[in-house]
Amino acid sequence: MKSVFCLLDTAPYGSEKAFGALNAAAVSLTEMSVTFGLYGDGVYLAAADQDSTELGVPNLSDILYSYGELRVIVHEPSLIERGLFGETLIETIELVDEEDFLEEMENSDFVILF
Repeated sequence: MKSVFCLLDTAPYGSEKAFGALNAAAVSLTEMSVTFGLYGDGVYLAAADQDSTELGVPNLSDILYSYGELRVIVHEPSLIERGLFGETLIETIELVDEEDFLEEMENSDFVILF
C-alpha cells in the first residue's frame, strides 16, 4: 500500500487549508496509508476544546478527532515555540521531535503540503 504524508503548516482557521487538508486525508484513507503532520502554526489544530462557533465554521479539532484511523503526528518544537506544550491536546495525536518528523516525511511515497 502506498503512503502519503499530509503536512499542514498553517493555522486551522482563517483559510480553508486545514479543512481541505483534513478532507484530502480522509478521502485518501481508503486507498493509502495516511500520516497527517502538524507543523508550525498547524499545531494549533491539535489543541483540544476549540470553540469555532463565533467564526461560523466547523470545529476542525473535533473533525480531526473523529478520524480515529488517521495517524496524526505533531512537531513538538512547534508546540513549544507557540507556548502550547503542556496544554490540553487531542488524545489521538502523537508528539514527535524534529528528527522523527522528518523521517516520517522522507519514508512516505508522497508528500502533500497544505
